[in-house]
Amino acid sequence: MATQAAPRSFTRMQDGQPEQWMEIAKEHQAHYKTSAPMRIMEHLRDLGELTLGFACDQLHHSLMTATLARRDNASDEEVVAALCHDIGKTMSVPNHGAIAAEILKPYVSDDLFNVIKYHQDFQGAYYYDYLGRSTTMREDHKDTSWYDLACKLVDEWDAPAFDPDFQVDSLESFEPEVVRVFTEPKMM
Repeated sequence: MATQAAPRSFTRMQDGQPEQWMEIAKEHQAHYKTSAPMRIMEHLRDLGELTLGFACDQLHHSLMTATLARRDNASDEEVVAALCHDIGKTMSVPNHGAIAAEILKPYVSDDLFNVIKYHQDFQGAYYYDYLGRSTTMREDHKDTSWYDLACKLVDEWDAPAFDPDFQVDSLESFEPEVVRVFTEPKMM
């Protein structure tokens, strides 16, 4: 008597068979290599709809941040983090750093994850006093391995990146780096 193949999918995780889980894992891997990087590019385009009171929209700001990082000979991972540092603003401005960091987490170093997660604490030196918050929050991170990189990202690439007349590198020019960084997630 021939055994019947398990259905392609199941309706409860508890019912999944090994061959079904292997098929799911294969499809996830295909998604990492093709769909994930392009979804990031689409999500970055959505930043073009947000100005949030600044002189330029958030896509231009992100492109300028990444262009400055690229011109500073940053690594691909750092350039992509600079490009994506505000991607969470399409979901929640107050929590944008944590959202962006979680998107990047499976693809970047732990140090870079923390840089993005806490970048707003570093930016606060420039404006938190106007909002009744401490301007010294970056000092809470002074003894971390990623402190200098966070200072660089914020002070040299992010904070000066609001000039609508700055000639940014196009979003499409960053696609190779986005593909390289977002193709191989580490297992969490």
